[in-house]
Amino acid sequence: MRNKGWMLAVLICLPSLCVAQDQRRNVVVPLADGGFVAFKSQTTGLSTNASAGLSELQSEFSARAFADENHVIHRVLLNAKGRYVFGYDVSVEARAPAKTFKIFVTPLNPQIESKLLAGAEGQPSHIATLPQTAEPQTLDDGDSFTLDLLVNEQTGIKIVDFVKVSFDRGKLWNDRPGTVPRDFTLDAVALTLVNYKLSVDGNLVASGKPGTNFAGSIVWCYIEGYGRFIFSLVPRAGYEFQKAGVITDNMIEFTVAGRHYEWLSSAPILPTGGTWNLWVLHDPDYVPFGTQQVAIQEKGKLDKWEDSIKAAEAKLAKMRTPSPTTFHNKNIPRTVQERPVQEPTTPKAVNRFRVMVGAGDRMENIWPR
Repeated sequence: MRNKGWMLAVLICLPSLCVAQDQRRNVVVPLADGGFVAFKSQTTGLSTNASAGLSELQSEFSARAFADENHVIHRVLLNAKGRYVFGYDVSVEARAPAKTFKIFVTPLNPQIESKLLAGAEGQPSHIATLPQTAEPQTLDDGDSFTLDLLVNEQTGIKIVDFVKVSFDRGKLWNDRPGTVPRDFTLDAVALTLVNYKLSVDGNLVASGKPGTNFAGSIVWCYIEGYGRFIFSLVPRAGYEFQKAGVITDNMIEFTVAGRHYEWLSSAPILPTGGTWNLWVLHDPDYVPFGTQQVAIQEKGKLDKWEDSIKAAEAKLAKMRTPSPTTFHNKNIPRTVQERPVQEPTTPKAVNRFRVMVGAGDRMENIWPR
């Protein structure tokens, strides 16, 4: 990506203009022939002292961009009182086959200026604009350029516009990724469970702590001895989902292998509520991460326990048939029954995952485990 600068600095002394950095001034305008133009305004200092004073400025300015019926984009800046302080026009020819854009930057159209100022109280008599039309430039997809708009000579601060073009809106600046338009799919609908309770055949097996909530287009639960169950509003290619469940407001119900499961939420699972079919994928062999290691450790302790029992039995058998000796010590018991035998200690119980729950936005994040 290239960044080009148009040397169109408007050296206008505006002592009353006091601006501060505002990252919410990003605007994206779609083009009639395809593609997008993004504008982002920033304030910068002409010197170190000016840059240090940016955070101390109290007022803000806002920036707007809109296209007219001729597909010309009008870019305007307003101060904190809503008065227009600057404006200019941009015309863009999108050339999709070549993945390029031809850019024309011109002074603000006088007719647009008149419309903006008409009927608005407290507006200036005119809106400052560029001194002349710039030479057109051709930009590649994803390229950007800068324009120096306003300079306050007293404070040494200037307002700069960054302009970027692309056929893919996702490549443009966006402070809030969730606002980038996407094609609607059912994956955009989240299943949400809050303060859940999970029952098997009417018996409560687990409940979430107060405040527990999780959401995703896919949710799942694991119950020790029964495996894992994955839920989706739609079947998913490559996976053996079955239409075996139902969502009714704040409850998921499903039956697998003759057992009836109920997963209750303290709030509606879908934003709209209602009753909906649910697709279920049963993974009976699923073992949560960490449980395998616990099982290995538990097996090791059981093996040691069995070894200690065998060693005790062997020692007991040996003591029952003592070796002949010509010595006798009154302090040594004559029979095995008189000798105390220490019983092996039962290993302590090992913590295991009884129930686990989770959510995801893609099957790839859930399967394979």
